[in-house]
Amino acid sequence: MSLRIIAGRHRGRRLRAPEGLATRPTSDRAREALFGILEHGLPPLRGSRFLDLFAGSGAAGLEALSRGAVEALLIDQAIAAIAAIGANVAALGEEARARVLRADACRLGQAPGTFDIVFLDPPYGSGLLAPALASLADQGWLAPGARIAGEVAARERFVPVAGFAVEDDRNYGAARLLFLRQQMAGEAGGD
Repeated sequence: MSLRIIAGRHRGRRLRAPEGLATRPTSDRAREALFGILEHGLPPLRGSRFLDLFAGSGAAGLEALSRGAVEALLIDQAIAAIAAIGANVAALGEEARARVLRADACRLGQAPGTFDIVFLDPPYGSGLLAPALASLADQGWLAPGARIAGEVAARERFVPVAGFAVEDDRNYGAARLLFLRQQMAGEAGGD
């Protein structure tokens, strides 16, 4: 699959995908839909601190920077993914605004700061979205009012983690995008 930045200052720039079959990049169609929604929501994408979990090639975090995020942290556990992300950050000259971290998204340590927008793209069918959300909440990674987007397979079952509410749920071909918010103490969940 050919990867590229869709919009913003790096529009059209090609990205390197990790070696091997362990990574499934988000399609351009799903990524375009994701960022169309994020650009028109709150908190705003422009000026945000963006976290890309299960980053793969880093395409989502680099797309966020291209569209005006001020900082991006790209996390993946796979060595091949970390190498591809590093190469893509360097190719775009984003070393000052993008950080790369090798870590298990479901066992994150204490947050180095909070993030306004978070994108989680675990392997389809892995069931890792819920434990990664719990890890983010438990370790203080989410800014108050943070917007969270997760990608799972179109027919994959997802049960929201306690303390999170699903705001939107959309299918794009094989991909399903879930938009969530962390509920603050005292907020009631609703339909």
